[in-house]
Amino acid sequence: MDIASLIGLLGAIAMIAGAMLSGGGIGPFIDVPSVLIVFGGTFFAAMYTAPLPTYLGSFGAMAKAFLPPVKKMDVLVTRMVELAAVARKDGMMALDGQSVPDKFFEKGLQMLVDGADEGKLVRQLTMEIKAMKSRHEAKQGCIKAWIDLAPAMGMIGTLVGLVLMLGNMGDPKSIGPAMAVALLTTLYGAFLANVLFAPMLTKLENYTAYEITYREMVIEGLRGIARSESPRNIQDQMAANLPPKLQAKLNAAA
Repeated sequence: MDIASLIGLLGAIAMIAGAMLSGGGIGPFIDVPSVLIVFGGTFFAAMYTAPLPTYLGSFGAMAKAFLPPVKKMDVLVTRMVELAAVARKDGMMALDGQSVPDKFFEKGLQMLVDGADEGKLVRQLTMEIKAMKSRHEAKQGCIKAWIDLAPAMGMIGTLVGLVLMLGNMGDPKSIGPAMAVALLTTLYGAFLANVLFAPMLTKLENYTAYEITYREMVIEGLRGIARSESPRNIQDQMAANLPPKLQAKLNAAA
């Protein structure tokens, strides 16, 4: 669980809800027509920005903002250095069956065991990184559609409410509900875009950047093993991507 995501979302909602409660309760801020226009309208409008499997898959991607896969770069470096020492001492075949932290690492290691040269290894794994980035961008594009469309749906709801209000000026009882639609749709659209989906998109983009860096470090380490470089050299090359504190920790353990 990513605590920052959870606390950030709940904290933002709590601040907004607190302001609502100070004005007399949540009731005045709940309006079914406004919910249908903004939440329902945005849901379906965002649906046709991407193929259905991609759109449905984007909801799984949203969950990763709160439950991201845990991949520690310092653990990766340590394990890569251990495997480099094994390969240098006993040969590539000794790497067969060795445990590694993730599937991408495992695939690259298996390629070395199967006799792939450095060029083939780099090409194959680089293609996988590009494919992963493309998948992530497609799903994140669906989230961006929510950010773009929710305020637009809020504006549409505002216009609908104004039309209803101006069309029934002679009936005072109809002005209140129409004004509620006009104002609350804008509120709902702003909430969806700026409280829920914009921070989520930023978080997922950061996770993608982290994953790309992690996988590039895997490639760098496996290239070093393929070239029979010393474990120390491999550690130094990979550790260049780490913060100074982690670099110092690795150097102290070496």
